[in-house]
Amino acid sequence: MSGEHESDAQQRLSEIVAVVVEVAAEAGESGTYTGEMARTLTAVAVKVGARVAVEAEVRGFAGGWQEAVTLLGTGTPEPPRADSVPAGEPEGPRGRAAL
Repeated sequence: MSGEHESDAQQRLSEIVAVVVEVAAEAGESGTYTGEMARTLTAVAVKVGARVAVEAEVRGFAGGWQEAVTLLGTGTPEPPRADSVPAGEPEGPRGRAAL
């Protein structure tokens, strides 16, 4: 995930938690807070939080994918393979004859 998407997701999750706490506090002040309300608010926070996390994950993947495609499309050279031999060096015990 890119940093921008992470902060967006973190901000949204923080807002969700703040709203849930606010609703619970108001219910507590009015005397209507119950165990059922606690379970419901928790379920809402979990479901919305999961959606936010999935959206951030998808955006991060899509962003990384687009970046990779862009790099491949610009003619940027590929990184050297681990089994490649530097230019000017023989390619085996007898140079090119080893092929």
